[in-house]
Amino acid sequence: MKPVFTIVYVLFLCSVGLLAQRVETIAGKKTIFLETKVIGADTLPHITLREVSVVPVWKFKNRRQRTHYSRLVINVKKALPYARLVSQKLREIDTHMQTLPTEKEKKAYLKSAEKELFAEFEQPLRHFTFSQGRLLIRLIDRETGDTSYNLIKEYKGGFSAFFWQSVAHIFGSNLKADYDAKGDEKMIEHIIILIDNGML
Repeated sequence: MKPVFTIVYVLFLCSVGLLAQRVETIAGKKTIFLETKVIGADTLPHITLREVSVVPVWKFKNRRQRTHYSRLVINVKKALPYARLVSQKLREIDTHMQTLPTEKEKKAYLKSAEKELFAEFEQPLRHFTFSQGRLLIRLIDRETGDTSYNLIKEYKGGFSAFFWQSVAHIFGSNLKADYDAKGDEKMIEHIIILIDNGML
């Protein structure tokens, strides 16, 4: 084995090993413990690598599409963290709701959770543009697996869902629209994969 390749290989193992392996400090030195696998008479270091999506470069049809893509990158970077936070908060609310025995307690908890969420997100979301708001609605569907209309209906009732759907229509949006990663939202999905891979 060539010395340069050996050094690169060891450095690679050490850097990747930090992702999922145990790190301890022994006698003032950082020590990395790798898992091992015995194959025949050999004991080899065994590292589980995280999955990486290979994404082709987006091919633009014209300058207008390139400009749209650049604007979309900015909007996705702003809206995606909020969509993921909404998904996380909804899971926490659902988990807590299952521990409450009565309908009265569930309604009281939902009311207090709504106040908390409103206090936490009102100011940042007020600075969203209309296009960022529409994008957030689509990303919430992507992250939760349910449309915004269905979520409002589940937590607030049918009348509230109908009201907010009417408001969304005024601003050119649709709370009932499903996120379509292979269709209308293909470009958005491409950008999200690049962000998740640390490429944007």
